[in-house]
Parts: sequence; C-alpha cells; structure tokens
Amino acid sequence: MDQNLSNRSVKAILYAHPFDMGGMPIRQPFPTNQVAQIDPFILLHHAIVPIPKESDPKHTGVGPHPHRGFSPVTFIFEGGVHHQDSRGNNNTIYKGGIQWMNAGMGIIHSERPPADIQEIGGKQEIIQMWINTPASHKMDEPAYIPLTAEEIPTAFFDQQRIKVCVQSGNVLGVEGPIKAHTEINSATLFFEAGAGISIPLNAKHNAFIYLLDGQVSLAGHGIVEAKHAVYFANDGEQISITANSSTRILLMSGMPINEKMVSHGPFVMNSETQLMEAFRDYQMGKMGVLIEE
Repeated sequence: MDQNLSNRSVKAILYAHPFDMGGMPIRQPFPTNQVAQIDPFILLHHAIVPIPKESDPKHTGVGPHPHRGFSPVTFIFEGGVHHQDSRGNNNTIYKGGIQWMNAGMGIIHSERPPADIQEIGGKQEIIQMWINTPASHKMDEPAYIPLTAEEIPTAFFDQQRIKVCVQSGNVLGVEGPIKAHTEINSATLFFEAGAGISIPLNAKHNAFIYLLDGQVSLAGHGIVEAKHAVYFANDGEQISITANSSTRILLMSGMPINEKMVSHGPFVMNSETQLMEAFRDYQMGKMGVLIEE
C-alpha cells in the first residue's frame, strides 16, 4: 500500500445473479435495480458454458445479431471465441485474449465456440463488457480489434505472485495497446493466495473490480467473495487488494461520459428517436449482412 495515496471506499457490492440468456447461462452483477450502470460501463456478463461433444460449434454460442452506439468487449478466460461480422472480419481468439469491437453506426456479428473447442477443453469462459460510446462517436465506422494473449502486455508483482495483463489504458505503469474513444483502463489480474497489491487509479474515473472466483480482502472494507463486483466510490487515489485464495479479477476504470443514455436490446443511443432509427436501419439492411462460413 502506498501510504501517500488514500484508498477508495466501497460504494456497492453487486452479486452476479445467474440467469438464462436465450439458453446460455450467464451471471450479471450490473445493471441491477441497485446500480443502473457504472458510467461508461453499461453491462457485465460472465458466462461459463460447457460445449456438449455432440454439438456443432457452428450452431452453438451466439448467432448473428446487431449492435450500434457502444463497444461490446469480450475477455476470454477459457476456450475461445470465433467472431464473424458484417464487415468481413472472421477471427478466432483463444484463452487470455480479447475481442474489442466498436459497433459505431452499426454492425452484425456472431460469437461461436471455435471449431477445436473439444480439443482445448470443451468449455468457454468469457466476460462480455458493454462500454458506452460518447455521442460524438456513436455513428463512427465500426472497428474490430482482436488481441491474442501474447499481444497483451503483461507484468508480474509481489514476488511474481500477481500477473497483470493490460488491454487498454495504463494500469500499474503497463500500457495497453487498445485505444478507446474515452479514457478506459482495463486489466485482468491473477492472484496467488496471500499476494497483495495497491493499484493507483485516476480519482475522476469510475471504477470496479469483478471476482471470477476466489476471495479477497479490500483495504478499508474487508472480505469480498467470488461472483461479486465491487463498485468503488470516487473518494481516493488507489485500491488495495489482498487475495485470501487463488483469485482471478477483472479491473476496469473509466472517465464518465455524463450523457443521457437510452438502450433497448442491442442498441445504446442518446434518445428514443435514435433507438427507433437504429431498429429501422437494421431492418433496412444498413448494418450489412452476415452469412456465416
């Protein structure tokens, strides 16, 4: 712990409630009735999905669907994700990688298990984050940014007992390669039992961590269990984490956009009129066509 920096207090502890999303079992710590969003972070889904041996990967996972006005970002913890979209992108990213998509004015994509999913364990574990886009960029050209595990900068701390992988922004002096539309820090952290670290954060950023498993102790708060998100107050310059058991964590912080946000289904815009336009444009084929290979 850096004695010169104050630790943020905990604003809310959010349990990742399980529910069924079109046949896929997921957990969602937010949005909830308690917390609508953690601006600019709209939604978090944590999915652990066994892929039956008899199933065809081309017909499992999430089929073609549209997005506009935000960035759906997929962190891959086990297995892999085969991404195809209406802009011609066709790529598979495996464990430790990330698929960052700026939906912009509109794109259709699918997210399936890779063809070799059974050879690599027969299970997908992913987190998908929806990150809002400011109004000035909602109608940009879409962009798809894949990174393999090897392409993500990694550093080790506390006698090599903590591995930190940084996808965007700057965390603990490690610079992530993805440039978002706004200031976004994203990192995945892997703790051995007993390891601890203090992480400086921009005091203006909204920030949270999500525990995929394990248990940690937070300075100034106490114990947090797996399958919970911790939403921090903007009242300090760092968070201090000690792992009570082996633990995997997603850390995200970002400058709030502070704009009106309306969402329905796969679209996130600034007004009801813009939402209706998004549905109309999708139905008219303006977001392209995806015919999966």
